[in-house]
Amino acid sequence: QVQLVESGGGLVQAGGSLRLSCAASGRTFSSYAMGWFRQAPGKEREFVATISWSGRRTYYADSVKGRFIVSRDNAQNTVYLQMNSLKPEDTALYYCAASNVYYGLGSKKDRFDYWGQGTQVTVSS
Repeated sequence: QVQLVESGGGLVQAGGSLRLSCAASGRTFSSYAMGWFRQAPGKEREFVATISWSGRRTYYADSVKGRFIVSRDNAQNTVYLQMNSLKPEDTALYYCAASNVYYGLGSKKDRFDYWGQGTQVTVSS
């Protein structure tokens, strides 16, 4: 089992950057694929990015491709989401999640087993 805690959210102007972190407990962090999801008020939780256990494979939602970068440091039990060129439509509660399998294109929220509590990102226009 793994416990996840996100941090790094905040208020930023459009065009700015933020880096989210997700710290994981447990010695098996490196065996999990990790994902980032987000949920805006009144909307479904949507996929943002995912990274394989080794970090060699990543996959992004079209809406963030070229602007966001997911990475991980297995020695630090942490996964990151670098968010650049932020837009007001990126405003949401951002969650990290862990899965036993790397799904890439098939990353859906019901395929992830463990979730953090989320960190709020607000982008002002």
